[in-house]
Amino acid sequence: MNLPQRSWVEISRGAIKANYRAVCELAGPGVTVAAVVKADAYRHGAVEIARLLEGEGATWLAVSNAEEGLELREAGAQSRILVMADGPHVGDLNLTPVIHSLEALAAVKAGTAYHLKLDTGMGRLGTRESPETLIDAVRNCPGVIEGLMTHFASSADYIGTQTEEQVAAFAAMAEALRAAGIHPKYLHCCSTIPVAYERRAAWYNMVRPGMALYGYVSPARGNAPPCKLRLTPALTWKATVLEVKNVPKGTHIGYGAGFIAPGPMRIGILAVGYADGLPHRLSGRGRVMAAGAWAPILGAVSMDLTTIDLSASPEVKRGDAVTILGCDGELVQDAQMLARDAGTISYSVLCGIHERVRRIYVS
Repeated sequence: MNLPQRSWVEISRGAIKANYRAVCELAGPGVTVAAVVKADAYRHGAVEIARLLEGEGATWLAVSNAEEGLELREAGAQSRILVMADGPHVGDLNLTPVIHSLEALAAVKAGTAYHLKLDTGMGRLGTRESPETLIDAVRNCPGVIEGLMTHFASSADYIGTQTEEQVAAFAAMAEALRAAGIHPKYLHCCSTIPVAYERRAAWYNMVRPGMALYGYVSPARGNAPPCKLRLTPALTWKATVLEVKNVPKGTHIGYGAGFIAPGPMRIGILAVGYADGLPHRLSGRGRVMAAGAWAPILGAVSMDLTTIDLSASPEVKRGDAVTILGCDGELVQDAQMLARDAGTISYSVLCGIHERVRRIYVS
């Protein structure tokens, strides 16, 4: 049955491929790009994005857990798949585990290639053991150490020194391993931000871009160098206008009468709400684009519906589409802009788009 669209996203294959090529070009031929497609490729669709990236030559993909990795394998992914937040058991699944502790290191099976993660200052996953302890554990592990990695906590911060401290801690451990005759093939610390702002001392020979693939780099704080990546957001989000009506002055709109019409108004009811991923915190403060004009959100964003002011868009009628993320004429609203209005981050906006929002891939 061909049901009418309610809320959907359009994802540009061309933008994804161009963004990946931009990262590869900046990183250079000596640096392997491990494309991060965790969280369903930040809701862009991990299987489709993995296919596109493999078509562009990607040899490594990175996910969070075994389930995400197996989904890609079952869909035919041939790249190496790094599983960054699971256990050593993933080595039995044609996946490459990231090991975070001595306990997990001891559980690695003979011959399994693994990447060892250091906690150099993030305070999350990763070992904080001394070089002597870690060297002994690696030597006694029956697996094969293929990579050494860490993750930065504040790489967009050019005011403090945390990133420099993490870089130094990582370099010291890498040197200690080398001095002990342990030579991981891959050393990697950097996700999108330290690549985009060229913290080259931390690149080593592998980088792990995530958000950049989808068209975003978070703004830096402090005296940062210029961002060297030119990217295009790949995802456009739209919703259908279910109803258009004229209401008189004093009309209460939405739960809790969060908005009261100050005069006669023309309003539209959208087929999108917080169950679709539109942040509830946009209630009374967000806006969408309707026929080339801004249409403010009126009152509360509810579970399935959102009300907008169509005063500036008299031509919009029932069944038309409005744009939540993307472009409409000269207007632009991306995930970073929407996130600022919602008091959150762009990652949360994109990852929060619910699976019931249909994905459509375009050229």
